[in-house]
Amino acid sequence: MSHFLIYISLISILFKSSDGLFNLIGNDQYVTVTGRLICDGQPAENVLVKLYEDGTVWDTKLDSVRTAFDGTFRVSGHYTKIFDMDPKINIYHSCNHNGLCDKKLSIDIPSYAVSAGQYSYDVDRNYDIGTLNLADQFSGETTDCIH
Repeated sequence: MSHFLIYISLISILFKSSDGLFNLIGNDQYVTVTGRLICDGQPAENVLVKLYEDGTVWDTKLDSVRTAFDGTFRVSGHYTKIFDMDPKINIYHSCNHNGLCDKKLSIDIPSYAVSAGQYSYDVDRNYDIGTLNLADQFSGETTDCIH
């Protein structure tokens, strides 16, 4: 049984890009995402926004922030990967929602927003999602109690 656990541990290390072998042979990739969230025309303050690398098996959190008093946010992340980075943001909110769990809105970030090299956090490379009204209905929006 101990050989099985060692085997599983090695496989896990090799395939988890942020910690394993692929980190040594991959490319550094960067992404910055900004935006403004509102709820029925008012700034959506203190809304949780998380930036992820959308993995095949599991997602890797790159950054997390709460929106400012005016509903604005900025998340930035770095990932080393052999293939192109596939970033997304998850927005957890309760705008017009009285349930026990928050609503979860996932937004895929296009590949052209990902850059390589040291200038990745430059404002010119920023991907701005614009202003989103969280009161709107979004395709694929779910609820999430554990985030």
